[in-house]
Amino acid sequence: MRGVDDALATDVAPTALPPVPGADRYRSLDFADTAATLPAGQSYDLLATPESAMRWLAAHGLTAPEVQLYEFCAQRMRTLRGHVRALFTARVDGAPPPEESLRAVNEALTAVPTAPLLAWDGAQGLRRVQAHPTDQAVNHALATLAADAADLLTGPDADTLAACGSAPCDRFLLRTHGRRHWCSIRCGDSVRAARAYARRSGASD
Repeated sequence: MRGVDDALATDVAPTALPPVPGADRYRSLDFADTAATLPAGQSYDLLATPESAMRWLAAHGLTAPEVQLYEFCAQRMRTLRGHVRALFTARVDGAPPPEESLRAVNEALTAVPTAPLLAWDGAQGLRRVQAHPTDQAVNHALATLAADAADLLTGPDADTLAACGSAPCDRFLLRTHGRRHWCSIRCGDSVRAARAYARRSGASD
């Protein structure tokens, strides 16, 4: 059972931490950052329970509110998140990506057709729809997130992918300019405070 502090961290994190730069273009950034370690020893996991995972999916337009998630589904989301984070870390470090993470993302990509299907009805005529059984809703959400991560890792924004530079924060972001390496004002203030402290300490020695 999660403790009270964990539950509070899960609920408070969305308002305490704004989306990282680039999250408005890539949902996979937000997905990777659904779990994070923050300064002052705080942490959160927005996919810790089926209920919180469902809220995250619904908030990002990846499933309908009436779809019910079970722990097995939440675990699948957490597993894919770990693989996406591993691929992001490898890209940031300039290292070869883990084979198991490549395989996991490719399996998510190919598990379901992600292209909207062509449908017809007398009232609306021809239209494109994301028609899939309710029990495959998580498959489609994971395929969408995997595709988004693949687009980020292979597209023009890949070179701006970075890890927050305010240890121990481990959120990912897209750098908005060359010197920005932190995910939020909070982390930026922490970096500046640490630098100021180091300068004062050096001056007093």
